[in-house]
Amino acid sequence: MKNYKNWVWILLFGSLWGISEVLGGEAFYRNNVLHASVWLSAWAFFVLALGRGLVNKPGSSTAIGGVAALYKLASAAPYFCHLLGIFFLGLTFDVFASVFIKEERKKSFWPALCGGISAYSGYALFALVITYVVRYDPWVAGGWSKVSHHIFVGGSYAALTALLAVPLGYWLGINGWILSGRRSRLAYAGALVTLAVLWTLGRFIG
Repeated sequence: MKNYKNWVWILLFGSLWGISEVLGGEAFYRNNVLHASVWLSAWAFFVLALGRGLVNKPGSSTAIGGVAALYKLASAAPYFCHLLGIFFLGLTFDVFASVFIKEERKKSFWPALCGGISAYSGYALFALVITYVVRYDPWVAGGWSKVSHHIFVGGSYAALTALLAVPLGYWLGINGWILSGRRSRLAYAGALVTLAVLWTLGRFIG
């Protein structure tokens, strides 16, 4: 990721994920939407795959998750369990994208496999760490029942959405790279303007 232009895309996709957590998360949790985290994860996987199509380098997806967490921290109340969940989703996707999504593997099977495994792994990593390492009270009180429900029920729904969201996002990312290459100055200028709008909007929302 030595090319500074890659960081423009990473910041943009992280911010797009972050604003969905701020706006969508607020609306979903306020209205007690069933499996709210799954709907947020679906968008997260789409954005992560889109970013991977443009910047297919190890570490890029973790960086996108870090930006998303930072965006939410700067724009909303600091629910640290949410920040941890966002970061872990980016981290696990990064690990499996580095294994399954190669330049020579452009068939939808590999991105779909990456999405499904990343969903289960991200949900499992979060639930286990927040309960048994961080020992956050609501999760400790819920015990293994809460942990297993999050992994096997929430994780299964998230995996199903990722099976569709990741191949679509990756395909758009690859083709978006072709388009941005043809009109790179316009594409990067648009990305920078969008970044400024997203972070300004985040401050107003906060």
